[in-house]
Amino acid sequence: MANAEPNDETQTSRRVYVTMTGLPLLIELKWPFRHSGSGADFWVLHGDIQLGNSDGLHSPVAVNLSATVREVVPSLEAKDVEGPVINSLRKEVDKRQLEFLKSGKLVPVQFSSRYYDFKRNKWNFGKASDEAIALLITRKVFWHTKLGLGNVWIGDPTEALYAETTVPSVLEIARQLAESGLMTLEGEWASANASLMAQAEKFEADMSAALGELEKKHAFEAGRKK
Repeated sequence: MANAEPNDETQTSRRVYVTMTGLPLLIELKWPFRHSGSGADFWVLHGDIQLGNSDGLHSPVAVNLSATVREVVPSLEAKDVEGPVINSLRKEVDKRQLEFLKSGKLVPVQFSSRYYDFKRNKWNFGKASDEAIALLITRKVFWHTKLGLGNVWIGDPTEALYAETTVPSVLEIARQLAESGLMTLEGEWASANASLMAQAEKFEADMSAALGELEKKHAFEAGRKK
């Protein structure tokens, strides 16, 4: 299979992006960013985060890009900001800031300088260890296969950015996983082997635990508002 990058922006929702806590997300972004038009100096991108392997749970979002971030990105086109936007949303899920419901309300998400390191002039979503990256890859390949989405693009720069590493480093870890028999790697593309899919109980338990913690937090906050 060719190693070319998928170039259809509408296909974002057909790729699984797993959080560090183990939740499989399908993120649909409705490009382009639009100026708020309300007198405030920010731009808005609407999207929807679907929770994979759930009964229609999702979180509609309005990504609000600040003027500070606008100054450091080359453009507001998907080719320049899709990765940082996806990873910002993943981090918000990791921090349990977003709630998944069957009919959720549109939630504003600040795409601000909190994830940009001005001293090093780079995005910063947290440095992950090789062990954490290996777990992220196995979860991604498992859920991509479980949800019937075909082969997995391991060379996706969004994944390297999320773990604060490089695409070659991610591919090297994937190669080691392939050598262990968990997956088959061809270039930048992976497919799950039977030994990986046999761990379904583990991956599903990780997802249930992460979702339970997220729901517990929002139930607690809802109770405080009463």
